Amino acid sequence: MLSDDELLRYSRQILLKQIDVEGQLRLKQGRVLIVGMGGLGSPVALYLAAAGVGELHLADFDTVDLTNLQRQIAHDTASIGQAKVDSAMTRLAAINPNIALVPHRQALDADSLAAAVSAVDLVLDCSDNFSTREAVNAACVRAGKPLVSGAAIRLEGQLSVFDPRNAASPCYHCLYGHGSEAELTCSEAGVVGPLVGLVGSLQALEALKLLAGFGEPLVGRLLLIDALGTRFRELRVKRDPACEVCGGR
Repeated sequence: MLSDDELLRYSRQILLKQIDVEGQLRLKQGRVLIVGMGGLGSPVALYLAAAGVGELHLADFDTVDLTNLQRQIAHDTASIGQAKVDSAMTRLAAINPNIALVPHRQALDADSLAAAVSAVDLVLDCSDNFSTREAVNAACVRAGKPLVSGAAIRLEGQLSVFDPRNAASPCYHCLYGHGSEAELTCSEAGVVGPLVGLVGSLQALEALKLLAGFGEPLVGRLLLIDALGTRFRELRVKRDPACEVCGGR
């Protein structure tokens, strides 16, 4: 049930026929793992908390640095030196005291990642390196949990949803294979703040759609964002039946 306070707090989205009270209850019952509390994870966590997703699991082993504040909006100057998970938890609790917050302050190894993924309904990959994305994808495939994956660097962003519950859905590895050893990070190549905010906001929207059960998630589609020209392009992505990660499912 939703309390009177919750009905009022979420009234603007409950007014949407695609969500209504039933959808809001599904959000309240939802459990989500956010991997990375940086530029992407910040808007993801803020919007999911504000929307009333009942349980947010936050994973990040890093601390807040001055260079983060240009884009990582869950943190502020007073947070410098704090664990990003702790900084984010303070902000999220202030936004919505009705939700539960579960911290993961250490780097997730194979066992702890598998346990963290199994404990939730949905995973959002907001990390900034290929090896983490590959590990998170593999854990989601094994656990049968949908994955909302986002990335942004320089002035380019990408977004897709990989859902192993859907037989036609590709996984992250189907699309990117083994990646590139020369992959750059934002600390090396740079990134504009509003771009990660845009990608993270779209990740949060995809998560709400999956949890509440409305709309058409980005399964089998890759959204490409060109911030320089303010252009969006969509590519169809098929599952690789020979994929070494999801091919045998």
